[in-house]
Amino acid sequence: MEVEPGEEFGGLDFLTGTHEVIHLEQAGVPLFVSDTRLRHRKTLPRAIAPVAYDSGGFSQLQKHGSWDNVPPRAYVARVRRYRDEIGQMLWVSPQDWMCEQAIIHGGWWGGKWFHGTKLSVPRHQYLTVINAIELRSLAPELPWRLVLQGQTPEDYCRHADLYGRFGIDVTAEQLVCVGSVCRLQSTELAGQILRAVRRYGVPSTHAFGFKTLGLIKHRAYINSADSLTWSDEARRLGRPTDDCPRPHVKNCANHLHYLLSWRAALAEKLRHRAPEQGALWDEDGAPTAA
Repeated sequence: MEVEPGEEFGGLDFLTGTHEVIHLEQAGVPLFVSDTRLRHRKTLPRAIAPVAYDSGGFSQLQKHGSWDNVPPRAYVARVRRYRDEIGQMLWVSPQDWMCEQAIIHGGWWGGKWFHGTKLSVPRHQYLTVINAIELRSLAPELPWRLVLQGQTPEDYCRHADLYGRFGIDVTAEQLVCVGSVCRLQSTELAGQILRAVRRYGVPSTHAFGFKTLGLIKHRAYINSADSLTWSDEARRLGRPTDDCPRPHVKNCANHLHYLLSWRAALAEKLRHRAPEQGALWDEDGAPTAA
C-alpha cells in the first residue's frame, strides 16, 4: 500500500542524521547534518533531498566549554556556502548552549570527558538568545530556527519569556527546536517539557535527537525530529548485516543501506503505533493540541 506524502512517519517530519557527507547525494530522504562534518571540506556534494543543518553545539561545548573558537560570522559564511553549493536547505540550528548537567559541570559522564562551561542555566539561555539575534542580524535571509533550552519545564517557559524580552515571539515562529532533551527522550520529564512548550503557545516543535521510544511516547507534542540512532545500532550489532554490500567491514554504522532500512522500520512503527494515551491529555486533564 502506497503511503501518502507527509504520512510516512504518521504526520511527523523526520530527519535522519548522518555523519557521511556522501549520503547527501545518495540517500534521497530528508537528512540532518552537522556543520562539524562539512566545515573543512573543499568540495561539497549536491543534495538530492531536503537537508537541515546542526551547528554541532553538543560536541563543541563538550570539548571546549564555549563557542569562542567558532565566530558567528564564520559560521554564517559556511551556512551560506551550504545553501548555495549543497542546496535543498530546510533550516539551520543556531550556536545554542545546551543545559545538560554534563555540559555545565564537566567531568566524566557516560565514559566521555566534558570540559564544562561552569555557567548557570539562565546564562546558557541568555547566550542562546544573543546568538540567535546575532545570526539573524548577520544573515536574515537564512532559515535560522530558535532553540529553547533548560532542565525543567519551567526553565523552558522562562527561556521563551526571555526571547520575548528581546522582542522575539516564539509563538509566532514557524518551528521552534527543543534542546537538551535527547537523553531524556523516553522519560516523563521529556513529556512534561514538551507539554510545557506546547501549552506556552509554541505551535510547532522540533525535538533534537529523539529515539524510537521517545517518538512513540511523546509524538503528540512533536512536529519534527531527528535521530542518528541507526548508526549506533549498527555499531552495537558488531558485524555487517546479511544484506551488506561490503561484507568484509566491521559493521554498517556508516552504510546507506542500514540508514534506509532503519528509517523505513521506524516509519512503519510510527504509522501503526498510537502515542501513549496519557500523552493526549495535559496535567489538568484537558485535551492537548497535536
